[in-house]
Amino acid sequence: QLVNHLHLPVQSGSDRILSMMKRGHTAQDYRTKVDKLRAVRPDLSLSSDFIVGFPGETEQDFAATMALIEELAFDHSFSFIYSPRPGTPAASLSDSTSMAIKKERLAHLQARLEIGARAISQRMVGTTQRVLTDRFSRKDRRQLSGRTENNRVVNFNGPASLIGCFAEVAITEALPNSLRGRLIACPELPALQHAC
Repeated sequence: QLVNHLHLPVQSGSDRILSMMKRGHTAQDYRTKVDKLRAVRPDLSLSSDFIVGFPGETEQDFAATMALIEELAFDHSFSFIYSPRPGTPAASLSDSTSMAIKKERLAHLQARLEIGARAISQRMVGTTQRVLTDRFSRKDRRQLSGRTENNRVVNFNGPASLIGCFAEVAITEALPNSLRGRLIACPELPALQHAC
């Protein structure tokens, strides 16, 4: 069994930087792993971690990371500017890249990741998703909120008794950080079918 969402950290698309980080894999190893996973689960939602500004990162290294992001289409990501941790081997590496360049790279990387995530969300509009309802919406307490099998947040109208249950929700709109939907079925609560 394989879930529809997987967090698989890569850190960088540059083999040189991955080696300096002592990650134990190359960018091609990562691509191959993702290809195998998507062969089994084509609708796999993939999230990852990215670090920019690792000591010695060049424009070519950063470009390799951007190429990996472009190629693999990540649904979510966690991205950061490298910060040295005392006592680690990387803490003693010289770093000539200015903080301004690191911030610029991070902004560029995050903007590209956001474009990809938005496109994935937009493709979900018009589909029906199985949603685990887990709470009231943070922005509108009259709505419920839950997560799809590929880890997207969906807000929709429905009875409070659905919290903790699965619901079938038609996705009607893609927003920057969530989806909106319409409740169409409550398979776990047959008594509520008339409300769906």
